[in-house]
Amino acid sequence: MALTPSQIDIVKSTAVVLKDHGETITRIFYANMLAAHPELKNLFSLRNQATGAQQAALGASVLAYASYIDDLPRLTHAVERIAHKHASLFVRPEQYAIVGEHLVGAFAQVLGDALTPDVADAWKAAYAQLAAVFIAREAQLHATPGAWHDWRDFTIVRKEDVSDGVVSFYLAPADHAPLPAFLPGQYVSLQIPIPELAGLLQSRQYSLSAAPGEPGAYRVTVKLEPETAGADPADVKSLAAGSIAGIVGNRLHARYRVGDTVQLSAPHGEFVFDASKMAPDAHIVLLSAGVGATPLLSMLDAIQANPAPVGATPRPVTWAHAARHANAVCYGQHVRQAAADANADVTAKVFLSNVGDTDREGVDYDYKGRFDVAKLVADKILPLEKPEAEYFLCGPKDWMIQVRDDLKANSVNEDKIHLELFSTGDV
Repeated sequence: MALTPSQIDIVKSTAVVLKDHGETITRIFYANMLAAHPELKNLFSLRNQATGAQQAALGASVLAYASYIDDLPRLTHAVERIAHKHASLFVRPEQYAIVGEHLVGAFAQVLGDALTPDVADAWKAAYAQLAAVFIAREAQLHATPGAWHDWRDFTIVRKEDVSDGVVSFYLAPADHAPLPAFLPGQYVSLQIPIPELAGLLQSRQYSLSAAPGEPGAYRVTVKLEPETAGADPADVKSLAAGSIAGIVGNRLHARYRVGDTVQLSAPHGEFVFDASKMAPDAHIVLLSAGVGATPLLSMLDAIQANPAPVGATPRPVTWAHAARHANAVCYGQHVRQAAADANADVTAKVFLSNVGDTDREGVDYDYKGRFDVAKLVADKILPLEKPEAEYFLCGPKDWMIQVRDDLKANSVNEDKIHLELFSTGDV
């Protein structure tokens, strides 16, 4: 049932309250919901719960929904991104009712008498409307040809060092059934048990780092996270409290070998290179930092795997990557080889924060220092003269936002800038 005009006005009027009390509300929401439904702990990151990232992100999402409840098309991209993530975690329709109950309950606990029956009813209706949107969209995603509807066992068939602290895992389905195609840039959710915590399950999203078409296996590339200062990774209390960073990725590095089993979702994600929606000669710009290179590598390899017809101009690709040092450049040699292909039109540039004595300019790096759009502009590396060019950014969130702003300052249309965000705490 659609919200009434009065209910829309009520929800919008609570935006100020949510801005002031949002994190308190979401902190109480998670505590109450997970106490009543401990099975839902498998859906949420212990680390993000501990740092407050989960609560802060949910608060921001609820605030955005309240603010634009009368202009929902403004939220289309966010809803699509969240729906893909929910589908990758196999969030079930009945779980939305649990979330709604405890979200409104947290409102009541924090706001007290200010949550009148009319306000409570308006928020129940608003949440029901949002839940219906997600449930319908996620059902469509699960109906994608080849998709599966619960966690699926995969076997590690190959483990490959990529760069300093970065490892690729080749994962084949344990049932040997065919794998569906995916769009370059998509990710899978990968789930493992945490035996020390009574079999609690934890999952993370990892981009598929090879082009579609890898026979019989998916490839994900995983970064080793620095140890958390003052926390013992083997301490059960620290694990349970979410004090340990990299609880999934670091275990994959240290404990998982060829022949071991992990669980995967089908590919999801809206950060994609879809050649069918672009002109065949549209310039593609790939900008990455650190392990953010992984989805862009899938895009580059997909373009290379589908060359232009004989006599046609190859699609131009520009890649610029930022790394701490030469040994940390993710698949750097692979990208350099693509740039050296006489039949391709690939330009590759590398920024190194720390240049070693033996590092060679033009071979190991092109620019000293942090990633700088201004340097790329000055050297005419970016196709600013081509308004149809598409820009794909992947790296730390703050880095992506800064690069996006720098591109916009150089007259790149925001609609042409695509960011990869693995957000937490979404409704």
